[in-house]
Amino acid sequence: LLHGIMKKLYYSISEVARMLGVNESLLRFWEKEFPQINPRRGPRGVRQYSEADIRLLRTIHTQVKQQGRTLSGARQLLKTNPDVAERRADAIHRLQTLRQELVSMANALSAFTYQQVDDLVENLRREEEQ
Repeated sequence: LLHGIMKKLYYSISEVARMLGVNESLLRFWEKEFPQINPRRGPRGVRQYSEADIRLLRTIHTQVKQQGRTLSGARQLLKTNPDVAERRADAIHRLQTLRQELVSMANALSAFTYQQVDDLVENLRREEEQ
């Protein structure tokens, strides 16, 4: 779920907002609109989101922000087919992550000039000969 990050039991609202690329106020709004979102409260009432909460929020984010569903449409989908909605959101998230990684790799490769590649190959040949 959380690539490249050591997993924890609970995440703060600011961490979750950063993961999803949204404002904290949007997460608080979705809490009011979707009764399934019910993060536990720590000392002083601080929201603590579990991975299950984050998966649900990612599903809502995918439905509303990326697929253009209304809040009532997303609510209905989560009510009738929560597993399908979550799998779809997870697949979209994985594809987006993969695309970002491929773009990063392409950018890194395009930074090399032909001369640098030729020099690298020549250096590797010399090392093998020694």
